[in-house]
Amino acid sequence: MGQGRTQPWLNEKNWERPMLQTIRRCFFALVIAAVAPGVVHAQMPASQVGIVIMHGKGGSPTKHVSDLASSLKGDGYLVANLEMPWSGSRNYDVSVGDGVKEIETALAGLRSQGAQKVFVAGHSQGGLFALHVGGKVAMDGVIAIAPGGNVASKDFRGKLGEYVDQARAMIAEGKGDEKTRFYDYESSKGTYPIFTTPAIYVGWFDPDGAMNQSSAAANVDSDVPVLYVGPTRDYPGLIRIKRTMFAALPENPLHKLYEPDASHLEAPSASRDEIVRWIGDVLSAKKP
Repeated sequence: MGQGRTQPWLNEKNWERPMLQTIRRCFFALVIAAVAPGVVHAQMPASQVGIVIMHGKGGSPTKHVSDLASSLKGDGYLVANLEMPWSGSRNYDVSVGDGVKEIETALAGLRSQGAQKVFVAGHSQGGLFALHVGGKVAMDGVIAIAPGGNVASKDFRGKLGEYVDQARAMIAEGKGDEKTRFYDYESSKGTYPIFTTPAIYVGWFDPDGAMNQSSAAANVDSDVPVLYVGPTRDYPGLIRIKRTMFAALPENPLHKLYEPDASHLEAPSASRDEIVRWIGDVLSAKKP
């Protein structure tokens, strides 16, 4: 018998070629993912993802969250970087309920621009309020960056308890809408005056109200995943409670505790890459 002929599909070059093509495709896909941050999911470009960002107490959109907001916007995300009622200039000018409405309005604005998925991010007090809003407003995820400002803490009660009592007494006297000097508190700067109405003050500073960290975490909608950013060089009090806070969240497989090597004020910028990765994970799990 003559020497048998090798079938074309068994030819070494023929079977190697498809394999090499597959390897090349995978390689180029990885390269594209690395150099094209505007694509966060195969079926969801960054231009269809909206992110609301909130600053911390006494801050503004141009301070510690500015770098994060501009970076995400530069990558193609739809970003609403808000000035919230606790900013240095607003002085708690609206109630908690109206603060929630500001988030709803911002999310509606992002959706009107083409956002198919929306996230709410906040730093420090903004992070705690993001958790509160996560139980009130429809969204696809919460990003709580070094959340703080727990009015139920021993420090807050000790520093501000008398002013909460004063505000409640004024409300009982029918003076709930009279602007009055009250006080706010930050561990890094102590107490300082703010001017607002008793009704608004109680809403923000009631130890059992919206800014109670335990209830804010526990009451996040169980369908809303949370990226909890707890920097390793955060304020000591926030380091102590971050795992308790994270554990208080309702069960969700997409929750993540991220601990960057950063201070409290560095945390927004330091968590930028992880935020992008986590959003991609959420979008992959919640396929449109």
